[in-house]
Amino acid sequence: MIKVYGVPGWGSAISELMLTLADIPYQFINVDGFDSPGPQRELLEKRNPLCQVPTLELENGEIMTETAAIALMVLDRCPDLAPPVGRVERQQFQRLLVWLVANVYPTFTYADYPERWSPDAPEQLEQNCIAYRKSLYLWLDNHLKAGPWALGEQLTLIDCYLCVMRSWGPRAQWFAANTPKINAIADSVCQLPKLHKVLKDNEII
Repeated sequence: MIKVYGVPGWGSAISELMLTLADIPYQFINVDGFDSPGPQRELLEKRNPLCQVPTLELENGEIMTETAAIALMVLDRCPDLAPPVGRVERQQFQRLLVWLVANVYPTFTYADYPERWSPDAPEQLEQNCIAYRKSLYLWLDNHLKAGPWALGEQLTLIDCYLCVMRSWGPRAQWFAANTPKINAIADSVCQLPKLHKVLKDNEII
């Protein structure tokens, strides 16, 4: 069985949703506190020296990190969670999968620990990252399909990202007021009975 090293509500929640949608069994191992010295960090560091979540230990003992790579692994086992190869929607899926991790993720990397990157002006760095993140979400909302899902009629792994990301800063109230498509997609994911336990465990609903 796959072991998912993560923290409730963090990026590991995206992997949990993807695995659950694909009916891939896994064991969740909570490493809350890994970002400070201590036993949780040591536990994670043995598997991923970069100490990032999610970190997956696969059935064969191999280590898998990066949510986009995990998404591709899930698709190898459950292809129906992305548009078929050859469709225009498939290209858009690929674009958004990389776009989310390449553009949105770094705003959390720097804004969550601004003192690491800008010790002389941490507050300014945090504010700039949050403002940029909001601009990214506004752009994304304008480029999503009309619904009910990010790419139209088919539920895909992209929808897992949007559901979890809405629970992060700038928080659900901002999304409801500024990004109606993202907000509606996240609502739709939260209504899937199959995902209720994972969503509750991660305090998303």
